[in-house]
Parts: sequence; structure tokens; C-alpha cells
Amino acid sequence: MTDGGAPVAETGFFSSVDDVSAKLAEAGYLASTAVATTVFLADRLGKPLLVEGPAGVGKTELAKAVAQVGGARLVRLQCYEGVDEARALYEWNHAKQLLRITAGRDETWDEARTDIFSEQFLLARPLLTAIRSDEPTVLLIDETDKADVEVEGLLLEVLSDFQVTVPELGTITAARRPFVVLTSNATRELSEALRRRCLFLHIDFPDAELEQRIVRLKVPGLDDALADSLVEVVGALRGMELRKAPSVAETIDWARTLLALGADSLDEAIVRDSLGVILKHQDDVRMAAEKLTVG
Repeated sequence: MTDGGAPVAETGFFSSVDDVSAKLAEAGYLASTAVATTVFLADRLGKPLLVEGPAGVGKTELAKAVAQVGGARLVRLQCYEGVDEARALYEWNHAKQLLRITAGRDETWDEARTDIFSEQFLLARPLLTAIRSDEPTVLLIDETDKADVEVEGLLLEVLSDFQVTVPELGTITAARRPFVVLTSNATRELSEALRRRCLFLHIDFPDAELEQRIVRLKVPGLDDALADSLVEVVGALRGMELRKAPSVAETIDWARTLLALGADSLDEAIVRDSLGVILKHQDDVRMAAEKLTVG
């Protein structure tokens, strides 16, 4: 942790785009060329990476994989409606402060205040934890679109200069810039100011060839022909007007389900009986049962 001064520009996890692809694959994350290129640029330029796309396509897993291959600590801020500065940045340990004040009854307020607003009473939350870290760090700001608009103002300060201001302690500037990944399901439009500070990456559902590779990697015991049929059916489901299309994570869950059931092929009976693994709404299950043709 340093006060003032410019943070290091690079995190230095990767040497090239090919290096990104190879290392992420070793961690079990199969990245397209577009994904690998954008991750490399975020690493080399020291820019936050905003990853947008449907739920379950691997946005959060990308941050986890980068942390794994970089030997970095993963610090995660899970956003939700109502998350505020105290939960995202820092707060004071009020109970501990009260005990300290009670123990020093003979002190003046000025004497006590100097002590209770010091490091030992500070509770660092994810943003401050990442800023203060001296070790390689990946800061994951997950589901940013679920946070209130006011939280974006806080993120702007952090992501602009990689520093935060604690009034009682001063400005804390990162000694080592974290690799920052923000994810969004696009349920709310993020501000242009926040977008300008980031490199942008959209991850959509993978094409059939890539999804087949993912299934084979994650569920190695599944027959190749069955994996291909499964991916074909999932693709057909995504082409329907469902309330929620199956995600890649649900494709993997379905593959594991078929393996657990000992299925050696996809027929109408096993698809009907296991649709609840990949579809989460009864309307979707009913539509799939009516329109899906297997075989």
C-alpha cells in the first residue's frame, strides 16, 4: 500500500494471445480468439475488463480462470440491489471502537479519535482489499448491473486511478494494480463513464463445435456421439422463444446427468424426463416437450 504515486500499469499474467489461450485451457477454460485477445490486452494495458452476456456463459468463470493461471488471489464483490459503500469498500469496526473508547475513559476525545480511526479498526471490504493488496490480485465485480446506479460513482474512482480515499486515513493508492473483471447480464444499462474506463468483451453462447469441446473437457466420461447430440438439442432449445435459454453451465449439468443415468443415446423419453436439468420454468418445459424433435 502506498499513499500517492502511480500504480503499476501491468499485471503481467500473460506474454501473448496464444499464451492466454494455452494457460486458460490448462485451467479448464476454452477461450475463443476474441476472448483470449481481449484478456491479453486487459492484462498488458492494465485496463479493467467489462464482460457482458447472458447468464451462464462463463463470465465469472473467466475471472476465476485468470486468477488460477496467474497464481493470483481472487477478490470478489458480488453486486446486488442495495449493496453500498460499506459493503463494497470499507467500514469501521464500531463494536471494537466502542470498547476502545470505554477502556480509555480518562482520555480526551481528540486523543481517542486519533486511535479509533486507525488501521486496526478498519474493516476492508472487496474494493479496498484489492487496492491494498501487494500480491497479484484479480478483482471480480460480479453482476455489476444488479448494483444501484450510485455504486457506479464509487467504481469510477476506483477504476480511474486505482485509489480510494478514506477521510480519516487519506488517499490509498494501489502498489500493484489488480486485474479487474466486471461482469454484467445487461439487465440494466451501465453508464458510459464506466464503460469508457473498461475494455469490452461480449460472451455469447458458444457455437456447436466449441460447446462440444467444452462438454468433452468438463465431462470426459461422456460418449462423443452423445455429447454431439446433447449440444445439438441444446442449440435447438436456444432457438425457441423460452423464458430462459439453457446456459453452458446447464449444458454441462445435463451431460453429467446423462452420464449418471447411464444413457448411451438421446431419445424422447430420457430428454422428457431430464428437461428440468436445463430448463427452469414450466412454460419452457411444456414448449420444449411440444416442439422438440429428437432423433
